[in-house]
Amino acid sequence: MANPFLSNWRSLRTHQTPQWFRDAKFGIYTHWGIYSVPAVGRNVSWYPHNMYREGTTQFDAHVKTYGHPSKFGYKDFIPLFTGEKFDPDEWADLFKRAGARFAGPVAEHHDGFPMWNTAYGKWNAATMGPKRDIVGELEKAIRSRDMKYMVAMHHAENWWFYPHWIKDFDTADPQYSDLYGELHNQDFAADLWAGIGDMDNPEWGMVRDREWQMQDLPSKAFLDRWQARLYEVIDHYQPDYIWFDFGLKYIREEYKRDFLAHYYNKAQDWQREVVVSYKWDNLPPGTALVDIELGRMANQTYFEWITDTTIDDGEAWGYMKDARYKSVTELVHYLVDNVSKNGHLLLNVGPQPDGQIPEPAQAVLEGIGKWLDVNGEAIYGTIPWHCAGEGPTKTLIEGAFGDMKEKPVYTGKDFRFTVKDETIYAIAMALPPKDFTLTSFKGLYPDELEAVHLVGSDQPLQWKLTAEGLSIERPDTIPQEHAFTFKITRRPLA
Repeated sequence: MANPFLSNWRSLRTHQTPQWFRDAKFGIYTHWGIYSVPAVGRNVSWYPHNMYREGTTQFDAHVKTYGHPSKFGYKDFIPLFTGEKFDPDEWADLFKRAGARFAGPVAEHHDGFPMWNTAYGKWNAATMGPKRDIVGELEKAIRSRDMKYMVAMHHAENWWFYPHWIKDFDTADPQYSDLYGELHNQDFAADLWAGIGDMDNPEWGMVRDREWQMQDLPSKAFLDRWQARLYEVIDHYQPDYIWFDFGLKYIREEYKRDFLAHYYNKAQDWQREVVVSYKWDNLPPGTALVDIELGRMANQTYFEWITDTTIDDGEAWGYMKDARYKSVTELVHYLVDNVSKNGHLLLNVGPQPDGQIPEPAQAVLEGIGKWLDVNGEAIYGTIPWHCAGEGPTKTLIEGAFGDMKEKPVYTGKDFRFTVKDETIYAIAMALPPKDFTLTSFKGLYPDELEAVHLVGSDQPLQWKLTAEGLSIERPDTIPQEHAFTFKITRRPLA
């Protein structure tokens, strides 16, 4: 190995975001697991957490439909999680048509149920439920369609996810500890969650943060299993991208350093370039890529980042019965805005318990793909321009890495810019006026531009570079929707 990575932050910070990822911009992952069976309440993937907590929406729904959780525990959903219609090739074909350049599953969520045949615990999708190696089957299907393969790892949160202190529940039974996690004292959470632990409660975030700060730290046995399962996925499936949820914060630092060194060195052995993403301050800057859940940067940044959001409109993070879905326009705007600010987009889809992707979700993905078929040259392989864009509509976030508090409603005066070689792309986020001026082009030399075209249209455009900027007269008929790409070509210097 020419330049091995050492298990220290100085060495790990020399790892670079690979060019394939910088060019890819858009990926898709899937929250699919036991939690897809009940499919109730905000954030479906948290059903196993909330079903044991009286006063939550999901506890009430569980009692009504399945009985008290002391009689019907989370493990009892496993026989109902059949996946009989799961077809990895159908999924991969759909993700390819949607324009994704990387894709993959949540390999293990907080619930402690790996979606591969792990040697570290008997509770997994290869031996129970679907009785298939979901991680392995998707790896083959996705790579065969020339997409990069990713896995999402949430298993660090399994330490505190279940109420081990409530002796009436199966979560406190040692025979199920391979699923629910090692038994430990977490009594403080009972008071914190009483009557307030419902994600639909506006105070949930405050309580959640207090709980995370107060929890018992994971044991060495837990950390060893966390590492073993992670290395198992790396060594068996060679993912191009590993995405982490927030539980990484509570993994002991040596384990995090050892993981990054192991993965980055394995990639050198494979002769491939790989990506790791993390949330908040869970890793030192520069050692991996920061992820912003449900948020985005308000302005262009000097570092790269990625947003993960979900295709449904209710933050389900999994299949939810009667879910509403985001529009194609909203998600196209999300992608364009991110890319113009040096970001990327990872979109979640929640398959049904039988393994089918809901038809409304399929329709949205097909719509994104159709837009990218025409406008993808303004997204893939581009870099940000000297400014992200112009126009009256701003992206509002709370804090440096906050959730979106408002959905931006763009006007015909809102543009986002990307660059590729000698081409600048000005993407109108809504239909612009018949005559408009891009003021960000002030200061260009009079002979600097050669041509302006509307991507997807053969109709010639009238344009002029003036002291006020670049004035363009758009066609009367525009054969596009969602967002409109104007391709501006520079004239080579004589």
